[in-house]
Amino acid sequence: MPPRTPHRPVGSVTRGTTNPNRLRRMDRWIVATHGRELRRGDDPVAVDLGYGAAPWTAVELLGRLRTVRPDAEVVGVEIDPARVAAARAYERPGLRFAHGGFEVPLPGPAGRAPVLIRAANVLRQYDEDEVAAVWRRLCARLAPGGLLVEGTCDEIGRRHVWVALDHAGPRTVTFAARLASLDHPSDLAERLPKALIHRNVPGEPVHAFLRDFDRAWAASAPYGALSARQRWIRSVRLLAPDWPLTDGPTRWRQGEVTVAWGALAPGG
Repeated sequence: MPPRTPHRPVGSVTRGTTNPNRLRRMDRWIVATHGRELRRGDDPVAVDLGYGAAPWTAVELLGRLRTVRPDAEVVGVEIDPARVAAARAYERPGLRFAHGGFEVPLPGPAGRAPVLIRAANVLRQYDEDEVAAVWRRLCARLAPGGLLVEGTCDEIGRRHVWVALDHAGPRTVTFAARLASLDHPSDLAERLPKALIHRNVPGEPVHAFLRDFDRAWAASAPYGALSARQRWIRSVRLLAPDWPLTDGPTRWRQGEVTVAWGALAPGG
């Protein structure tokens, strides 16, 4: 028998920065918007891709997914073998850790595909022109009806922007924040995903959206006397006639707003 070819993960080692509860906003959105797919999937396995130096985000993702699918599984995938070895102490039924990268290896039978891949703060260190190829590769690993969620947040999860994709490509962009931490909605620009962060310049759609959001925020200042939440909701309502929002007040109350990808996609 010929010798087995060593597994070579696809990608580069990231800084590995992580904190407990950092991805709560993304996780809650996934459960709220993707819960139906999780409930009806034959193999409810999700991947926390690039979980970092400690496995907190994978542990937390499992707990949140199991609120809608009690038999959900999570596989934490890391390209740094030392991080995988350290995480193994946290394994339990439904939670595994694997050495890998954008090829997304999964334990179990060949051809197994995840219903969800969450990649937070992974592509931040890549070049913008590498993003589309990574997206295609990850989406090709998804099960039918699966979802890729890729984005960036700050160190303690107060500000977060992510793109949701399926086999057909990017679908939406979600902006989420702890509203008391915002002076202006455009504060979220520093957390735009790699595909958009360099596009926050005049002439680009995402710049126009954040400009309009700031204007709506200023016009809604009187609602701040009620709460930051009420000001946010009013601001989003002012955006709705001009921008294709895909969610409604239930999510707005959480400090979120989701926009169709086509409205924010980079120009050119």
